[in-house]
Amino acid sequence: MILRHGESTWNQKNLFTGWHDVQLTDKGRGEAVAAGRTMLEAGLYFDTSHTSLLERAVLTCNMALEAMGQVWLPVNRTWLLNERHYGALQGLDKKETTERHGEEQTYIWRRSFDVPPPPVDTSSPEHPVNDRRYRLLDRSLLPGAECLKDVVARVLPYWNDSIVPQLRNNQTVLVTAHGNSLRALVMHLEQISEADIAELNIPTGAPKRYTFNDDMSVASAQYLGDVAAIEAAAAAVAKQAST
Repeated sequence: MILRHGESTWNQKNLFTGWHDVQLTDKGRGEAVAAGRTMLEAGLYFDTSHTSLLERAVLTCNMALEAMGQVWLPVNRTWLLNERHYGALQGLDKKETTERHGEEQTYIWRRSFDVPPPPVDTSSPEHPVNDRRYRLLDRSLLPGAECLKDVVARVLPYWNDSIVPQLRNNQTVLVTAHGNSLRALVMHLEQISEADIAELNIPTGAPKRYTFNDDMSVASAQYLGDVAAIEAAAAAVAKQAST
């Protein structure tokens, strides 16, 4: 099961968020609880869970599990599931960025597979070397900006090394993360091309259930909940940078 965190304060303001740590809105908290209730109603019972080091994902995971009566569940937190680092775009309004740099350039920065936005240097408060939660990591691992290709390069090893063995052991797993870290994972799971991944939009607070064949290929993939509402939420994500 994958779950994108509920709406954050910067989602609400339509800002590029990336690794900047922001809280959930009241709506986002409601989405987290609703996701938990939806999974509970579907009869799901998890053996373990994974999330990022960013508060919006951590709280969504906790609140969803609490709604399921599984708040005691083991949670593995890792920076490898963090959102894509948006570099110098972090904190900028998406529509204003489009107006300033043009729709084509903004689309490339936001959605291309292998073109990162302008980076921040290590003197910037937006660079993770200045965040205490990453203090034990090798500084060379911490990005000043990322494209989706970079996110794939850190998410897939974690998937293969940490999550796949659990699935092979017949464990039921919840992964609560972010729009781009989940896009990277879905790209792999559903074998989406570099060209087509640009059009994939993952809505906040909508749990998606995967089942797997013995060779770990996807047997089924389906969002749980109101289909029309999920489609509308995904369409809203696609329009965030439109002028």
